[in-house]
Amino acid sequence: MHTYQSPLDLVRQRSPERPVALVRPGAVAVAARWLQSAFKGKVFYAVKANPSPWAIRELAAHGIAAFDVASMPEIEAVRAHAPGAELAFMHPVKAPEAISRAYFDHGVRTFALDSEDELAKILAATHHARDLNLMVRLAVEATGAAYALSGKFGATSADAPGLLLAARRATQDLMGVSFHVGSQCMRPSAFQAAMSQVSRALVRAGVLADVIDVGGGFPSVYPGMSPPDLSEYVAAIERGFNDMMVHDTTELWCEPGRALVAESTSLLTRVELRRGDSLYLNDGAYGSLFDAAHAKWPFPVKLIRPEGPSEAPLRGFQFYGPTCDSIDVMPGPFRLPDDVRQGDHVEIGMLGAYGVAMATRFNGFGDLETVEVEDSPMASMYGLAPRSIPTARTDANIVRFARPKGRRRRKR
Repeated sequence: MHTYQSPLDLVRQRSPERPVALVRPGAVAVAARWLQSAFKGKVFYAVKANPSPWAIRELAAHGIAAFDVASMPEIEAVRAHAPGAELAFMHPVKAPEAISRAYFDHGVRTFALDSEDELAKILAATHHARDLNLMVRLAVEATGAAYALSGKFGATSADAPGLLLAARRATQDLMGVSFHVGSQCMRPSAFQAAMSQVSRALVRAGVLADVIDVGGGFPSVYPGMSPPDLSEYVAAIERGFNDMMVHDTTELWCEPGRALVAESTSLLTRVELRRGDSLYLNDGAYGSLFDAAHAKWPFPVKLIRPEGPSEAPLRGFQFYGPTCDSIDVMPGPFRLPDDVRQGDHVEIGMLGAYGVAMATRFNGFGDLETVEVEDSPMASMYGLAPRSIPTARTDANIVRFARPKGRRRRKR
């Protein structure tokens, strides 16, 4: 992997024709060290956020020794790049063959489930092994997340007692509970509220859990989304854990993805055509910009020109991707200098989580180069860059910075 001091150096040395993932391993190292020192439990990296080999290696090199995996390819990727790591197969619905291969070929002992049918499948696929760590995923009601994740997985309050009892009886090792408050959670209190719901489920079942797994949901910084400090999330989880009916040896786990890698990667794209306030790029919704298209997140952007910054006023643009599909559009607005033109490069920031991980090869696009850069991310929860990204509003397509809500100018 080639290394450049900054995206500008890359553009000056060789104007790339295809999209380039600009990775910052140092940002991953900082995040890994912070979470391990602050969280009073075991940190599992959620590989789905970014399964890139360099990310797995960097996390392992900086102390992340446990990985949350959801498929055989993720298991194989971790075994290849962090061979000694502990693996937890946390997808609540798995193929029997995947369970068997994970257990017998890769030494996986931790499996999630949210139904008695899945429990029976795990037991059958492992030949009724007694050394399993069984994590019962419970549905919780939580607010404040950009993506709610309670609709697809999680045992209901009605089903939870029976399932918890069945899991307790099925293993001689660890029986735990897990939940997910939703991705990009903006309220630390959501974790504490969810833990209270989990505690009530355990009391109703009359069992004690060996593990409380608070899942993921730890946020990063995006335009219009400036989360509380991560220390507030850790403190809320500690309060929730202290209030739970658990025994002295109960372990506390978490599964961050976004919080570990979001700052690590940006995307360098090229403008293939400008049409008014629309820019046609060489990457889009079927590439690394899924969230920009489908969640309409206005990621931060920079114009990168060999001759240096533009002095033109900022203007709000929408982006179109390279495919022939009309839904390949990112509405933004993305604020760039008004004189942006065909052939310019645009860096799109904060795409380390669920960026390159979700890219496809639809229409023959998706060929992505990866290089390392040594500059800072566009924003940071860890002091590497500003903690917020200004939002923008458009008036006749000229972008102005919006004042943060709740703040008023003092009278003089």
